[in-house]
Amino acid sequence: MASFPQAWTVSQLTRYLQALVQSQEPLQDLWVRGEVSRVNRSAAGHMYFTLKDERSQVACVVWQERVFHLQVEPEPGMAVEVHGALDIYPARGVYQLYVDQVRPLGQGALFQAFLRLKARLETEGLFDPARKRALPLFPRVIGVVTSLMGAALRDILNTLHRRYPLVEVWLAPSLVQGEEAPEQLVRALKTMCQARPDVVILARGGGSWEDLWAFNDERVVRAVADCSVPVVTGVGHETDFTLVDFAADRRAATPTAAAELTTPHQEELRRELEHLGARLAQALEGRLRRLGQSLETWRARLERASPIHALRYERQRLDELSRRMHQAVRHRLEREGLVLAGHARRLHALDPRAPLRRGYAWVMDRQGRVVRHASQVRPGQELQVQLHRGRLSVRVEAVEDEVPANRKESVKEA
Repeated sequence: MASFPQAWTVSQLTRYLQALVQSQEPLQDLWVRGEVSRVNRSAAGHMYFTLKDERSQVACVVWQERVFHLQVEPEPGMAVEVHGALDIYPARGVYQLYVDQVRPLGQGALFQAFLRLKARLETEGLFDPARKRALPLFPRVIGVVTSLMGAALRDILNTLHRRYPLVEVWLAPSLVQGEEAPEQLVRALKTMCQARPDVVILARGGGSWEDLWAFNDERVVRAVADCSVPVVTGVGHETDFTLVDFAADRRAATPTAAAELTTPHQEELRRELEHLGARLAQALEGRLRRLGQSLETWRARLERASPIHALRYERQRLDELSRRMHQAVRHRLEREGLVLAGHARRLHALDPRAPLRRGYAWVMDRQGRVVRHASQVRPGQELQVQLHRGRLSVRVEAVEDEVPANRKESVKEA
């Protein structure tokens, strides 16, 4: 039975090749020349990019502690020479260049074309900030120009539905890379701008410098600048810049960010509405309170100026006068009562019947005349004697006339 050599595991093979690469001194201290593309940064601050030429490419890594010491920071399209050590990344079995130095070698062909076109369009005023238009606060319709097959469209639709489900989305599909992409992008932009949504999103996902080149095409840039409605671009990742970003009214870092930039968030709107409702209620309450105070002031003034108020005052004055009159009448009656009592006492003292109660009597003739002197009667005359109680009829037997004392005195003096 034939025997076969023992098979290596993938890990064993990778470790062997890694050790072989690390043992080669030229591979641990080398300079490599090429054009930069696909620049990315991790959350930890490490930098990843690809160095390429016409036929090949190599992945490069710059650790976070070395990024801040680089002479220049790699950008897509830049021609550079990098220094580092070659090693194999075991998890993927690929070789990578761990870079510690970067020096410029001049600009790559694509990047030079990018700069020349940018300068010319900038001179024409296509990138003038004065051309930028404000985005609508509450768009009803958003137009989207992107690929039907890319993740960018899904990200945009999900974001719009999550943030602002009231908005209507119009789609103008187009290729977003390749030789036919610029013409399709121009046609889609013109179609969308003629439909006149409230705002247009021009987007695609991330890619290499070459993948994004359609968005540096002069025809596409001019179509963005000529659009009759505001345009927001969301092309590539945060570090990617294309010429349409300069011509657009606003640039977003990603397609998702473009959708966020063009719409308010429904939760923020709800909070704002609640805040405005509270402010409105507070303002109305304050307004009603001030109007109530003003109304009360005018009511009081009207009441003071009203005939009813004057009537109430006169009624009060009448009550006061009535009280004073009753008091005066009472005092007058009391005084008159006292006077009357005095007169009564005096009248009582002068009452001719009063002496009758003390035993005196009235003597009257038959005609009812009072007999005051004996000389007024003669013997045999009938008289009436009025007592305190009852009356007597008497006949005079004799008359004895009595001379008054004052007459006797006058006789003696005479």
